[in-house]
Amino acid sequence: MPNCRLMAQIVVTHSRKGGVGKSTIAYELAWLLGAPLVDLDWETGGTNTSTWGYRWQDRATAPLLAALEKGRAPRLVTGFRKPDLVPCHPDFEFQQPPPDQMADALSKWAGEWGREWIVVDTHPGATDATNGALSVANVVLIPTALATRDLNGAEATINELIDYPLILVPNKVPPSPPTAETCRIEQMVQNTPIRVGPPIPNALAVGTRKKRIPITAEDPPAWPLRPVAAAMRELAELIKEYVSD
Repeated sequence: MPNCRLMAQIVVTHSRKGGVGKSTIAYELAWLLGAPLVDLDWETGGTNTSTWGYRWQDRATAPLLAALEKGRAPRLVTGFRKPDLVPCHPDFEFQQPPPDQMADALSKWAGEWGREWIVVDTHPGATDATNGALSVANVVLIPTALATRDLNGAEATINELIDYPLILVPNKVPPSPPTAETCRIEQMVQNTPIRVGPPIPNALAVGTRKKRIPITAEDPPAWPLRPVAAAMRELAELIKEYVSD
């Protein structure tokens, strides 16, 4: 009997604008989906890399760069109650592979890891590595806050990627969402196949939290974070439903 490997579903978080909560969502979903988290956001050595607690400064090699150079799947970094990680490195900004190579690498790694899901966090804006990740994504999450600049960025991203499998995720949503901005989201996805994810509520504790484990790994999370955790779980279920349709 042939050895049939499970085809991994690749979830990519992306935004043309920073500060919308893209990396936080990626970190939580990697945990909820039991997925390796591939960090392609090189700022300060990797947003999720530093959140995880991995210090590239203390390492002699960079797993992401070495894997791309040698053509093999990187060894996943593991930790207690954290998603498995492929850490980023500041040098990735200048050593990105072309889009086709990045796409092929992610597809190959997915097969070698044998996981059902992979989550990829991208750098804000359009880069070669990002474009490669987007090309093999089964789901592309576009987070946006309900503010004019953030919505402008989300709309520009949607217009560029309209033929991709997009889910727009309202993030940092206040208790009483502004009507005009909510209506704008509805208009942005009208007459398109784009889904809108559950609103993730705003919580100041997300930005000040010091723990390195995901919010959803706590049982239960701190009281102010429980609505955020519930929304993240709902988003994970939507993603599962999306890929099964």
